[in-house]
Amino acid sequence: MPVLRRLQRWSAQSGGSLKLRTTLSGIVALILGILLTTVVLVQRAERDTLASRRDSELHEAAHTAAVLSSRMVELQQALRLAAGQIDASWLHDRAALERFLMTQAVLRNLFGNIFVATPDGHVRAYAERDGVHAPAINVRDRTYFQQTLAEGRPVVSEALDSRVVPEPVVVLAHPLQGAKGVDGVIGGALRLVSGDLMAHVLHYQGPDDQSALLVVSDLQGRILAHPDPSLVLQPLEREPRLEGAWAGWEAMRSPLEPAGITVEVPGAVVSVAAVSGPQWLVWRVLPEENLLGPLHQARRQALDWAAVIVLLASLVLLLLTTWQLRPLRALARRAQRLFDTGVDPHAGWPEAGGEIGHLTRVLRHVGAERVQLEASNAELMKRLQSVMAAAPVGIAFTRAQRFELVNAELCRLLGYPAQALSGAAVAGIGLPQQALDSLLRRVGRALHVGRPYRGEWQLRRADGSTFWAEISAQAANPADTAQGLIWTVVDIDARVATRTRLQWSAHHDPLTGLANRAAFEQRLHQVFGARPRSMPAALVAIDLDHFKPINDSAGHAAGDAMLKAVATAICSCVRAGDLVARLGGDEFMLLLERCPGERALPIANAVCAAVAGIELPWEGRTLRVGASAGVAALQADMTEVAHWLRAADRACYDAKGAGRGRARAAGPPASEP
Repeated sequence: MPVLRRLQRWSAQSGGSLKLRTTLSGIVALILGILLTTVVLVQRAERDTLASRRDSELHEAAHTAAVLSSRMVELQQALRLAAGQIDASWLHDRAALERFLMTQAVLRNLFGNIFVATPDGHVRAYAERDGVHAPAINVRDRTYFQQTLAEGRPVVSEALDSRVVPEPVVVLAHPLQGAKGVDGVIGGALRLVSGDLMAHVLHYQGPDDQSALLVVSDLQGRILAHPDPSLVLQPLEREPRLEGAWAGWEAMRSPLEPAGITVEVPGAVVSVAAVSGPQWLVWRVLPEENLLGPLHQARRQALDWAAVIVLLASLVLLLLTTWQLRPLRALARRAQRLFDTGVDPHAGWPEAGGEIGHLTRVLRHVGAERVQLEASNAELMKRLQSVMAAAPVGIAFTRAQRFELVNAELCRLLGYPAQALSGAAVAGIGLPQQALDSLLRRVGRALHVGRPYRGEWQLRRADGSTFWAEISAQAANPADTAQGLIWTVVDIDARVATRTRLQWSAHHDPLTGLANRAAFEQRLHQVFGARPRSMPAALVAIDLDHFKPINDSAGHAAGDAMLKAVATAICSCVRAGDLVARLGGDEFMLLLERCPGERALPIANAVCAAVAGIELPWEGRTLRVGASAGVAALQADMTEVAHWLRAADRACYDAKGAGRGRARAAGPPASEP
C-alpha cells in the first residue's frame, strides 16, 4: 500500500529509529490482523454454512427416500387389498373384472394403469384413470410377472418399456392367491415420463427445497424420476449437476444407505439415500453458488471497509506512537539490567510521565519483586516435588511433548529409574507412536470443549511388559493449553481383568465355553432385524440322542464331560465366524450367517456324524451319544424370530422321528398362529 511504502522511506531517512520501526510494525500487524480476521471469519462462515446445509440435505435425502419407500409400501398395500377382493372365478369373466376395476377409482388414481392377468400371461382386464380398456397384450415374458408367479410375493419391476403407452414404466405386481397357489397377478404401472413416480417424490418436497434438484435413479445409474421428463432412463451423468456423482458413489463401493451419505462433487452439495424395497436411489443436488453468493458479497464489502479502517487506524497509531515514545531509549537501557542481581532494583530508572512513566514504575516494581518471587518459586518447587513424590498415582507435567516434571510413582509404573524421564520426549515412552498420536488427538478434543480427558490405555513398561492404566489429562492453564498438560496415571490391571471376566461370563456357557442363550438370542435378533441384507442365513437346532442314560448311569460328571466333547465336535464342523451356542441341558444351536439352507444341511449332517464319532472313556467304559439336527433357512416372509426358531425345532423333531442321528431341513412354513 502507498502508506506503508512512505512509512518505510521515512524510517530509512530517520536512521531506522525504534520509534518508527515500532510504529511501522504496529501498522503492518493491524493490517494483517484485520485482513486475516475478515478472511478467516468469512471462510469459517462459508465452511459452517456448507456443513450445516450438507447435514440438512443429507436429512432431506434420507427423509425423501424413507417417504418414497413408505409410499411404495402403501401402493403395494393398495394392490394387496384389491387382490383380496377379486374372486377366482372373475379371472375367466372379463366383464366381472372390468366392473370391479371401474369401482376402484382410488386405485386407478394411484397408478398410471392397472391390470389383471392369468398365469398364462394374458391380460384379462386393463384400466386407466379415465376408464377400462381392452388391449390384447400378454405379459408372460416379463421378468416381474414370472417372479411374482414363482415366488408368490409382491415384486417391483425394473424400468421397462410399456406395451400399452409409449413411455417407460415401473410395474408393482401382487399375486392373486388361491386355494392351490397363485391364480393370477394384479399389477399397477407408474409412468416415468408422464410423471407418476416424480409426482410421488415431489409430493413430499417442501417449499424450502425448490432450489435443490431431486432425482431418483435405479442401481444401474438410469434416471427414473426427474423434473425434466426428457432425461428419464438416461444415464445419471447426462444431468450436468450430477456429473461425477455416480462415479463418486461407485468409488465408495456403492453403499445402499437409507440414512443417506454425502458424495463429494466439486461445486455442489450432493446427498444420496437408498429407497428400501425397490432398491432405488434418491439424489439431492444443491449448487454451492446458491449458498455462498451472499457470503462472497459480504466478504467484498468487509474487505473494503477493512481497508478504510486500516488507513485511519494507521494514521492515528503513528501520531500517538511518535508522541508517547520519547524517553524510550533510556528506559530500554535500564530495562536491559532488570534481572541483574548486582543492581539496586530501585535505582537508574528515567523520570517520565504518561504511559512511559507508568511502564517505568511497573518495571521498577517488577525488579523489586523479582528477588522475592524467585525465592517463593524455589520454595514452591520444593513443596510440589514433595507432593508428587508422596502421591500414590503417577503424575507428570509435559510441555511441547516433553516431560518437565515426573514423580517417582510414574517412573515405577513404567519401569524406569527415578528421575530418568525428566526432560525426555513423550514419544516412545509407554505407548507406540500411532497410539500416542491417537491419545493426543482425544486429549485435544476434550480440552477444546473445556473438559479434562480420561481414558483407559494399555501401556508398555521399559522391559516390554504391558499393563492397563487409567490416564487423565488436563491443561495447566485452560485458557492456553500450550503452557503444558498435567497427567495422572493409575494402574487398573486388576480392574480390567475382573471386568473382562464378568463380560465373558455374561455371554458364555461356563461348562462348554460356547455362547449362552442370552448371547445367542441377541445375535439372532440382530440377524433377523437386518433382513434382507442379512440373508441368506440358517439355524441348526441340535438335540443329543441317548444323553440322559449317561447322566443316569455314569453320573453328572460324565454328562458334563460328554457335553464338553460334543461342543468341541460341533465347533470342528463350522466356520470360525459361525455362532455355536448351548441353550441349556443337551440343546445346542448353530447360527450360520451368509449360508443358504442347501449348504447348511450338509453342515448339520457333518455335526451329527462328528457327535456320533465321540468315544469318551469313563471308568472303564466308553460313552457314546448321537445327535439329531433340524435346519431352517431364514425366510423373507417370517414375521417373528419365534417362527424361525420353531421351524428349526420342528425339523429337529422330524429328524428324531425318522430314526435319530441325522439332520432334516424344515419344510414349507406353516401358517403361524
